[in-house]
Amino acid sequence: MIFSRGRGGRHSRDERSGRQSADTQDLAAATEPEGPSHGPYDIHDAPSGVQRLDLGSLHIPAVQDVEVRVQANPDGVIQQVVLVHGESALQLGVFAAPRSDDIWPEWREEIRTSLAADGVTAEEVTGDYGTELRARVRTPDGGLADLRFVGVDGPRWMIQGVFQGRAASDPDAAGPLTECLNGLVVDRGQEAKPVREPLPLRLPREAAAAAPEPDGGEAGTAVNGVVSGQQHPRHAEPRPRRDGS
Repeated sequence: MIFSRGRGGRHSRDERSGRQSADTQDLAAATEPEGPSHGPYDIHDAPSGVQRLDLGSLHIPAVQDVEVRVQANPDGVIQQVVLVHGESALQLGVFAAPRSDDIWPEWREEIRTSLAADGVTAEEVTGDYGTELRARVRTPDGGLADLRFVGVDGPRWMIQGVFQGRAASDPDAAGPLTECLNGLVVDRGQEAKPVREPLPLRLPREAAAAAPEPDGGEAGTAVNGVVSGQQHPRHAEPRPRRDGS
């Protein structure tokens, strides 16, 4: 699925007049809190006028030459989302989180522990989204693949991104994929969910209607002529906790 971007405080009052002074108005405007400089955004903070692909809990911005690949079951429920640009890819997941606590630090440590159990050493580095993990893992075909894990905590949700290919070893090569990550919008909904449970993702209605019937078992789903059958390195994700969020 290829999408191209279109070119396209407190107020004080004047004691004598009872009206807000011009100086106070200017100060209020200067100190009024601004929205986040970039995303991922909560649905309530997302800037308008941006073309996005609506996958339910995730809305993905259209960025030139970035291909959106999804793996879905016959009911149109998405189980994997991967953005591809050249030799790089970004696998996305969105999960329920508690109201007050960030879960990425604990989640990150559990990924590190899981990788260590497989004999893989993960290195913590500081990146644009805070502390990241970088690791080199063995793929199912016996090769080696670099992975870069990033996490973003939001209001009652968390985004995990796993960069693969060139973008994993060289963040400067991740430009368009980072642009997608910075423009992501999360529609968490109001429903209570267990902490760490994946938030629901679905195919757009028109894409689900166009998807071919699989020949037994799960298959890559065709969306706008692009089939998502590509396998990407997997890792053990932390399991949900059953306390609601």
